[in-house]
Amino acid sequence: MKRLPPLNALRVFCVAAKHLSFTQASLELFVTQAAVSHQIKLLEEHLGLKLFTRRNRNLFLTEEGQAYYHDIKDIFAHVTDATEKLLARGAKGAITIASPPSFASTWLVPRLSLFSQAYPDIDVRLKAVDFDDGYLTDDMDVAIYYGRGRWSGVLADKLHDEFITPVCSPILLENEPRLHSVTELDKHTLLHDESRNGWRNWLRHYGLTHINVNQGPVFSHSMYVLQAASLGQGVALANTVLAKPELESGRLVCPFPQKIAAKEAFYLVADKLHYESEKVTAFREWMLELVKQESAVPKRDNTPSNCIDGASEHV
Repeated sequence: MKRLPPLNALRVFCVAAKHLSFTQASLELFVTQAAVSHQIKLLEEHLGLKLFTRRNRNLFLTEEGQAYYHDIKDIFAHVTDATEKLLARGAKGAITIASPPSFASTWLVPRLSLFSQAYPDIDVRLKAVDFDDGYLTDDMDVAIYYGRGRWSGVLADKLHDEFITPVCSPILLENEPRLHSVTELDKHTLLHDESRNGWRNWLRHYGLTHINVNQGPVFSHSMYVLQAASLGQGVALANTVLAKPELESGRLVCPFPQKIAAKEAFYLVADKLHYESEKVTAFREWMLELVKQESAVPKRDNTPSNCIDGASEHV
């Protein structure tokens, strides 16, 4: 089996073929034009083929050169990408965080500047990802999962105690039809995420069998459900962690006190190999401490007490 051609000559060939100019290749590679010619000659001798030809002082690829360039032109781009990914994963200066879009937009993004202030030498790279089965890909250092905290191959830290409760715009309470108790939900549009199971389970828990859970629009992400509710388009069943900014601003309110403690929650996870790495430890300790501090702070004055505080029931 013939050995591989010299990599430096391959790289020079790809740049020269891209420009169809030894002069332009020499400028991009910061070498002399003679050095470019020499590397091309080495490669042609190794392959036993002519890769370039000149006509009327212009440089062209031969038929073999065109086919070869087409097949190998992306090799060095792939090598560069793979190297950058490796260095980003191992470097102290970069951490990649994967999170569901709803949690990223409502909780994580507004607080990331605090982490950057505490750790200015660590670059944050945030990826919005929908997790179906819970997994970490090679380019992720930590991730936010939503579930019951049982995933194989990762270590998980629970972030918040969460509650599920109906929310709506205060405008909805000022108009007819009335919405003073849960029994009056049948007169209002219900807003759903894609599963539709939230309202079904919540209403079943309170024995409200007269309400049609199949009516109302469906949204792909919970942040869209909350946005529709804040615009007065119906009543949403909200996770109090995701709804907290809207509740504190007064754009959403809890029309009645019924709420249940969620069985599922958001968790910060990392695989066992990287859980104790310096940058992951720094991010994990910062995030858990911030959650602890915020949980200890009393609610803001304009947050209805029945939304987050007080007794609740489990599903």
